[in-house]
Amino acid sequence: MQQEQMVPVTILTGFLGSGKTTLLNRILKEDHGHRIAVIENEFGEVGVDSEIIEKSDEQIVEMNNGCICCTVRGDLIRILGELKDKRASGALKFDRVVIETTGMADPGPVAQTFFTDEDIANYYLLDSILTVVDAKHAPKQLDEFHEAQEQVGFADRILMSKTDLVSEEDVKKLAARIKHMNPRAPVKPVHFGKAPIAEILDIRGFNLNAILELDPEFLVDAHHEHTDEVASFVFKSDKPFDGDKLEQFLSGMIQVYGPDLLRYKGVLWMKGKPQRVVFQGVHMMMGGDMGKPWAKGEKKSSTLVFIGKKLPKDLFLAGLEQCLV
Repeated sequence: MQQEQMVPVTILTGFLGSGKTTLLNRILKEDHGHRIAVIENEFGEVGVDSEIIEKSDEQIVEMNNGCICCTVRGDLIRILGELKDKRASGALKFDRVVIETTGMADPGPVAQTFFTDEDIANYYLLDSILTVVDAKHAPKQLDEFHEAQEQVGFADRILMSKTDLVSEEDVKKLAARIKHMNPRAPVKPVHFGKAPIAEILDIRGFNLNAILELDPEFLVDAHHEHTDEVASFVFKSDKPFDGDKLEQFLSGMIQVYGPDLLRYKGVLWMKGKPQRVVFQGVHMMMGGDMGKPWAKGEKKSSTLVFIGKKLPKDLFLAGLEQCLV
């Protein structure tokens, strides 16, 4: 299937009580003209609109605005497969999928589903991972729960809820902390789940060819009082990479540090290649793609960002340096 025909999928994550459900209920009830299948990836917790779901024996419930709601207790590949078959046969109509992960979940395995199963990978396009962060409670949650940190590390975009309950100064401090953990995700406030649908869907944050947006200020503010387990670092170079060396090095590092590597992404200048090479990964899964050709007279360079738990930054940076031509 061509990318244009693939069904885009958004993974919505966020710590317990961050406002994911408010946002999701709004997506399910609002008349936005999108036909969305919402999958609740709950593991035995009471989920969204559970009374709607509990009343029906069927796992898949159609809402009155054309959205569909289903609960998964475990097997995501199976439910995505069922939705695909029902859509193909005309039994269900939907244009996109939103998956809500449980508040304590690491979204990594959900994202990996879209790489591991060929049928799923060819039919669904992972659009982005959105993380809702509660401005009032996040500082404490980030201190106490590594899951909250991982959800920030995985995000392509961060929606900050409950900003009206804290001072502007606190919002700024929290945003700065989040940027240190994940410099590639824009942070936007969201009130009572009222995020414009355009800011949530079709943002192609996970797309290999999406530009590598790093907040330049992230590199400026070096002192940091929180010893967060999840942190990020960036490698930049204006020399080309040797493709074989780089592949060997990254493969080796992923073997060892894969479980702690939440997200990594790069736009690379490879020796002998007229185009930029774009690569990214989640944990042990890595993919590469040809990007736009370098323009005549354009200054070529490489930028890589790594986000993970207690990663040996010096080892990565020194190793990458060794892979340059």
